[in-house]
Amino acid sequence: MIRLQHIERVFQVGEEEVHALHDVDFSASKGDYIAIMGPSGSGKSTLLNIIGLLDRPDGGTYELDNIMTTTLDERQQADVRRHKIGFVFQFFHLVPRLTAEQNIELPLLLAGVEKNERNRRVQEALEAFGIGDRARHRPDQLSGGQRQRVAIARATIMKPSVILADEPTGNLDRASGNDVVEILEELNAQGITLIMVTHDPQLGERAKRRIIMVDGSIEGDTGTKS
Repeated sequence: MIRLQHIERVFQVGEEEVHALHDVDFSASKGDYIAIMGPSGSGKSTLLNIIGLLDRPDGGTYELDNIMTTTLDERQQADVRRHKIGFVFQFFHLVPRLTAEQNIELPLLLAGVEKNERNRRVQEALEAFGIGDRARHRPDQLSGGQRQRVAIARATIMKPSVILADEPTGNLDRASGNDVVEILEELNAQGITLIMVTHDPQLGERAKRRIIMVDGSIEGDTGTKS
């Protein structure tokens, strides 16, 4: 389902080249639950951004659901990203002026889904994530846990095959963080592949497989490998 081979990513910082990723091979199958761990600057988020088609590698290949994404142009990559990948971020990335239901609806609107179908799916998501009573609240009127529920609902409204979560509990208290993890794990149990970057060892231990990154390379791969 996901196969990266010999991935390289180099950033130019002043006159210096920084190798964020070096000869990275990574694969995941449908329904995997993977934590990507390692110290700051080890390449975790860079790898996640490449898997999410938010960034392009400087070398190597990336195949997603039998699509060789590294040969696609930006418009084609955006189309694959919209239909196959959902993102959950530490800082939510909700649109401040939109209500909860409008934030959740946004991917459907961009994809040209018909209005009645949009309304039906948004209402189902609001109820499923326990935020039906917050539908018309803007992000600044929601708690951190509620904002992350809105973000997860938005990430999954297009029925993606993969959820990418970058420190999804990093901005939440422990109780709210546990709630969010349980929601993500329930989605994983339904067959969605879950790949999560985290610094939290307890959260990492919950994953079925752990990828350890150091200095832009994968140094460890524990648990059940695809």
